[in-house]
Amino acid sequence: MAGKNAKTTLGPIELEVITGTIRSAELEIEAAVERTSRSPMIRDQHDYRVALFDAKGRKLTGRSYSALVEPVFEYFDDGDIHPGDVFFWNDPYNSCGGIGHVPDLCTTVPIFHEERLIGFSQVFGHHDDVGGAVPGSLPVDARDMWAEGLVIPPIKLYDKGVLNEAAYKIVFRNSRLGEHLRGDVDAEIGAALLGSRRITAMAERYGIDALESAFDTILENCAATIRRELLPKIKNGTYTWEDFVECDGVERDKIHAFRLTMTKTDDKIFLDFSGTDPEAAGPINWPIDYADGKFIRKFMAPVLRSLADSPERAAEIDMNEGAIDVLEVKFPEKGTLVTPTFGKPTGMRFFLFLRVLGTFAGALAKATGGRMPADHETIRIWGMHGGRNQDEFYLFREVLGGGGPGRPWADGSDVVHIVPNSRNLPAEFSETRYPIRVEKLGLARDSAGAGYRRGGFGYNKQIRTLGDATLLSNADRSFINCYGVNGGKAGGLYGVTIEQPDGSEVEAPGMSDDRVVPAGGIVKLQTTGGGGWGDPLAREPELVCYDVLCGLVSPDAAQSDYGVVVAKDGNAFVVDEAATGALRTKLAAARGELNMFDRGPVVDDLRRKGEIDWPEGWQDPDEGWHAVDADGRSDAERAA
Repeated sequence: MAGKNAKTTLGPIELEVITGTIRSAELEIEAAVERTSRSPMIRDQHDYRVALFDAKGRKLTGRSYSALVEPVFEYFDDGDIHPGDVFFWNDPYNSCGGIGHVPDLCTTVPIFHEERLIGFSQVFGHHDDVGGAVPGSLPVDARDMWAEGLVIPPIKLYDKGVLNEAAYKIVFRNSRLGEHLRGDVDAEIGAALLGSRRITAMAERYGIDALESAFDTILENCAATIRRELLPKIKNGTYTWEDFVECDGVERDKIHAFRLTMTKTDDKIFLDFSGTDPEAAGPINWPIDYADGKFIRKFMAPVLRSLADSPERAAEIDMNEGAIDVLEVKFPEKGTLVTPTFGKPTGMRFFLFLRVLGTFAGALAKATGGRMPADHETIRIWGMHGGRNQDEFYLFREVLGGGGPGRPWADGSDVVHIVPNSRNLPAEFSETRYPIRVEKLGLARDSAGAGYRRGGFGYNKQIRTLGDATLLSNADRSFINCYGVNGGKAGGLYGVTIEQPDGSEVEAPGMSDDRVVPAGGIVKLQTTGGGGWGDPLAREPELVCYDVLCGLVSPDAAQSDYGVVVAKDGNAFVVDEAATGALRTKLAAARGELNMFDRGPVVDDLRRKGEIDWPEGWQDPDEGWHAVDADGRSDAERAA
């Protein structure tokens, strides 16, 4: 029963309070997960998502992408959703597109006020191990999803408050780190229940009808904001773009293309994924062609925030469920990377979802005169495992970020993660818990893509093993670079090298899970740099000089990439202005017209050799697109 003073309609101030309360509740859910979970992947590296939904399954905030509630509706009818239920799943092919690979276990709790369903509270995280062929449940050469771990369709882990003991035991028995997994799942259930109590408290304060009306308004405001502030900055028309996953772990010499045709009208954006390559033999597939593409529409929508009037305004625009009113999607027939047939492996699907975001941004760059950030590939999982038996078994893993994109308004951030609030493990924690020693942690020199606004730098990390171990590397962008935009240059690549105790070095592929690191060996990692934005020869020489002083850009790269000549002056560097002016004039004359996109040498070489197989009706989507100035003119147009 609503309180005596509950209203049936709400004013703007009360609406803002409700909006803030929902966001605050999500923060509380996150804090509860972090303080009560067990595994480093979730507790310390924050690889999890939380969300609050209304009774229709519509996400009320855009704080971080989440799974969907649709599996509850699909598997359970209205009469089978009760207070005390806890719904649980990880099946990539029975999660309506909301779960991409089996390490992501999803917990969803219905929210009731008295007997009325008013919403859902949800937590899902990437767990340390859910079984499968290799520790960590991400085998790089998996040929089906059952090699990747235990697959759970939507079930009730609790039914009206009663635990399903058999399912509970089966889940944890299938993990190499069962106690970690049990602690994480219990933490996630508790956190979701906390979120449900916050929504119930609002229903008691405002009344259910008024609260649900507020939910409607929150979503409508999102769509209205996109149409009012962001869509007018995108030129109407049709634009194509593509990007590549470089390896699927099975067919190692084959690249895989994700393709997008974007059509912009006055009030909609239509996204057509036709032309995307066939499903892969290895684990880079991503089944998202479910529930009208609701997940992918919400996942892609935040890219539009880069078109806001300022970074501060971008942070204020909340991409909740209302965004799907503006974005429509079309999927190709079954059997492609984004429409894989049932059972195809999906463990490394995070390569593809980064390509989806980057391809959308590339199409928008065409439609906005290059006013979009460059590319950044900011997730890869690496680690080591060892131990002579199960009692001694350990799994050390990190989700390491890379350099952020150069942007029209700023340089890219260094070593950022697409995983919200994620971070590398502190050296003190790692060395205390695992038989390793962190020898070095810094930024990777010359890894950032050059530009008027350069990309961010990747990690340079070196770890010595104190006992025999096996390397895990689940990484992309080891030979196809993060692209630069509007004259900016491509960013640096991912790489992993094993230094043997005798000092010799062996390079490991980005996709590896069987390379032995002997005791005393050192694993050397460098993560990707973000692409640059804008003409590097226009970058302020003093900014280049400062990066040289900081050890982030070498003097040679300052000259070759930026045309800036620096000289040593005691312990500092200074710009040789005369030499810089002459060098920049020479470089500008030699290079010709700047392209809109720079993808790096490998893609350029594939083009020259005719090894990119475009589908019927397609041609090279980069051809004919050149960098433009603030007035939207290319070099050739200015010369004319």
